[in-house]
Parts: sequence; C-alpha cells; structure tokens
Amino acid sequence: PVILAHATVAGKKEAQGRLRDTFDLTSQDTTFGQKSWEKAETQMQKTVRRLALEKAKLKETDLDAAFVGDLLNQCIGSSFSMRNNDVPTFGLYGACSTMAESLLLAGISVSGGFCRKALALTSSHFASSERQYRFPLGYGGQRTPTAQWTVTGAGAVMISGSKHAPVVLTHTTCGRVVDLGITDANNMGAAMTPAACDTLAAHFRDLGRGFADYDLVVTGDLGRLGRELLIELLHEKKIDVDEGKLFDCGCEIFSERQDVHSGGSGCGCAASMLCAHLLPELAAGRLKRVLFMATGALLSPTSSMQGESVPGIAHAVAMEHRKEKGA
Repeated sequence: PVILAHATVAGKKEAQGRLRDTFDLTSQDTTFGQKSWEKAETQMQKTVRRLALEKAKLKETDLDAAFVGDLLNQCIGSSFSMRNNDVPTFGLYGACSTMAESLLLAGISVSGGFCRKALALTSSHFASSERQYRFPLGYGGQRTPTAQWTVTGAGAVMISGSKHAPVVLTHTTCGRVVDLGITDANNMGAAMTPAACDTLAAHFRDLGRGFADYDLVVTGDLGRLGRELLIELLHEKKIDVDEGKLFDCGCEIFSERQDVHSGGSGCGCAASMLCAHLLPELAAGRLKRVLFMATGALLSPTSSMQGESVPGIAHAVAMEHRKEKGA
C-alpha cells in the first residue's frame, strides 16, 4: 500500500505554531462557519476529505472504504461528515491514536486486496473536546502543568495499491490496551506512555530493529512529560534510545511562545503532523524511513467521574520513501 495523497486543515492557534506554513488550509474562524463546535469538527472533516480527493484526482465514488474517527461521543464528527455520501465507512475510536489506527487498517485492507483505494481520516477540535471531557470554556478553570492543549485540526490520507508513489507503508504493529493505574485525566501523557513503550518494544522485537533503523520514531501526543517517561521506560527495557530521533507531535506542533503547558493532544495533533510535515518530508526523500506511532488515552467523562484509571493504547505504522519508477 502506498500514500496516494494527503491533506490537512487546522485552526487559528495551530496556524500560529511551528507548522503554520505547511497546512493545506487554516481558518481564523474556529467555528468554520458553523453554529456549534461539533458541527465545526464535522465541517473540518468534510473539507480535508475534499482536499485529499482533489489532490488524488479522485471522486468519493472511487473509494472502496473510509476509516474515520474522532474524540466525540459516538464519533459524531465522523459519522455526520460521512452521511449520505455512499462510501462504505468504518467508524473508529482509538482516542488520540486514531490516525495511526485508521492508517493501519486502511493499509491492511489495501494490502490484503479487500480495497483498491481507502481513506484514513481523523480530527479533533479544542472547544468540542473541552465541552465533552473537561469544563465549558466559559468556566475559566485553571489548567494543571501536565495538561495538554487539544489540537483543532484534521488529516486525511488516501491509500492505494498503486506501485508508483514515493511513500509506501511497509509494516504495522497493533497495540494492546495497557493500564498502569494512572487516574489523573489531566495527565494523559503519563497514562499513554506505558502503551507507547509496549508497542515500540514489540515492533523492535518483531522486526529486529531499533532507533538506528529509522530517521524518526514519532509518538503521537505524549507531550513533554510523557516523552521523558517513555525514555525512562525504554531504558528499563534495555532499549538504546536515540533521543534526537524520538519526535513527539505534541511537543512539536505548537511553538514555545504558545501557552499549551505540556504540549498538544487530540486526534488532530498526530494527524496534522503526519499530513503537514512527515509525509511531505518522506515524499521528498529528506526522510527515508519513519515509524509513526500515535497514542491514545481511552477514558470517558463517566469513567473519570467514577474514579476509573486511564488505559492507553498505541498503534505503529512504518513508512518509507521509495523512488518513483523512472526517477
């Protein structure tokens, strides 16, 4: 399976961050012309899907399947964006790991011959996530130092069985649900890190690889604290860590002058970094091999209020640059 095209849409705050010149489309209106934050997220998905289809020179009817997800209850951002468009759709919930999960499943479907062309798409919106998981924005609650800022962004990737494209998916590692008892819903980096360590260790073990075999090992949104914890856990497993190659989307998407505490988060965090930065770098050959591993905190407002801990999961997809035929 190869990457046929990709696109990304982002909000106002993201347009002021480190990726400001790389998004396909940004909006200064965080409602994206809609009457609610949830409708805004649906509009983001519709827009990024249209952009990716245009880049691939495809119509929606060319898609054999769409793998889509978001952070909202019952994945309403995704289901409402896909309704009545005649595309077979798989609704996914992997929390912030959903971009890797959708990419993994779309790649497997194409590789297995079940689809010719498949879409992997996910999104998040700061305000819709705050309304669902935390407090209404008007409440003005104080954020803890470990808290992360949900990215307003969406990413879409078109995957095909074409043999001529510069970025190819080579390996996947499906994560397991790991829970070490973290109960602080404002410290998702700590909650997701054990799953990230488990998946990365499995990937290296299965393939006989390590950091030396990749230009970058990319985690989704562990944030600054989670990244530090991941390094500690990998050392405990006797895995040699090249910190210069350990790249966390949550640490990189915003600039240092933006007050996001421990970093960015949300489905749109890894999706935006993948589509706006990593895939273009791979396509151009400036990166040769990347392991993309998005991470998710599998909590809900109900489970948090009941005092439940926060399970984590991480899925990994290895991608490589390949010279196009005749190049």
